[in-house]
Amino acid sequence: MSSEWGRIDADGTVYVRAGEGERAIGSWQAGDVEAGIAFYTRRFDDLEAEVRVLEKRLESGAGDPASSRKQAQALQGQLPEAAVIGNLAALDERLTAVIAAAHARTAEASEQREQARAGAIAAKEALAAEAEKIAESATSWKASGDRLRAIVDEWRAIKGVDRKTDDALWKRFSTARDAFGRRRGQHFAQLDTERGAARDVKERLIARAEELSTSTEWRETAAALRDLLAEWKAAGRAARDVEDALWKRFRAAQDTFFHRRSEVFAERDAEQLANQKTKEQLIAAARGIDISDPKAAQAALRDVQERYDAVGHVPRDAMRRLDDQMRAAEQRVRDAADAQWRAAGAASNPFLAALRDRLTEAEAKLERARNSGDAARIRKAEDDVAQRRALLPDD
Repeated sequence: MSSEWGRIDADGTVYVRAGEGERAIGSWQAGDVEAGIAFYTRRFDDLEAEVRVLEKRLESGAGDPASSRKQAQALQGQLPEAAVIGNLAALDERLTAVIAAAHARTAEASEQREQARAGAIAAKEALAAEAEKIAESATSWKASGDRLRAIVDEWRAIKGVDRKTDDALWKRFSTARDAFGRRRGQHFAQLDTERGAARDVKERLIARAEELSTSTEWRETAAALRDLLAEWKAAGRAARDVEDALWKRFRAAQDTFFHRRSEVFAERDAEQLANQKTKEQLIAAARGIDISDPKAAQAALRDVQERYDAVGHVPRDAMRRLDDQMRAAEQRVRDAADAQWRAAGAASNPFLAALRDRLTEAEAKLERARNSGDAARIRKAEDDVAQRRALLPDD
């Protein structure tokens, strides 16, 4: 009996078609011919199933193409002696296609592995170069240290680099990390030295500020404390655990002085404001003098002037305004006196003699002021002399 791809002859010899002829593959004595052909056909089906598995594996990309190629080559090598009945030629072509596809996949996988290896090497080279840059110039010590630790984690996640290359790259990274550690250690050692020096300077500044805190030389001491503050800022920072305490002590000494000064100035300001009000009242009184009797007006003005001159300091911003207003009130009386003098004549005017007496008194007061050396008193006496002279006619 025969099938499309093989037969069993009368003596039980089994043949499979191979190319233009046929090949004996065994002997069937176990039963009828149909069963024998079915048996050898099933063996072919088993072989064809193995080929189909290889094809599916390559198609899905799930398996190792090199392994699939070896299995296909092994199967193809069995075909010339295979004791099966089936289309061996077609199966051979399929295996040839599997081997070709597996070879292509192997080459592709090899190229991908090489690309992945090159990418992994490039990634580790970039990390090594970054570490070298950090080691050379980074000054953000904490951030840079954190970054170097993160690089280690990234390094470990990169796979596919051969041992020799990986060791060389790791050596670069490790060397850079050690260099950064030494440079950071030197920096903080120097910083500790500088902070110690800054602490010594600030202790001296504190001692000086505490000495000045009880001074009553307000202007000079305030300037000295400003200079101490400038020195404080230029001294740099001490260690973190002492810097705040040092500053509190220094600031407390400054606050003590300026609080005392503020109290004194507040008291002085209140006194000067009271003096200002007093002078404003005296100016109002001078403005209200009745000038119908110039002689009486002069006497009244002298009384107001004496009281005005006896008033203490007023706020600086009110000083000129008050003096100008007082001079205007005095000028009003002088104008009245001048008018009377012109009317009565210079020779017989007793008022003129009184004005000369007042000038003499003012000149004597100026002499006493000059002898005292008080600049403010001298200026005031000079102004009074000038005013008295202005009341007299030119000789």
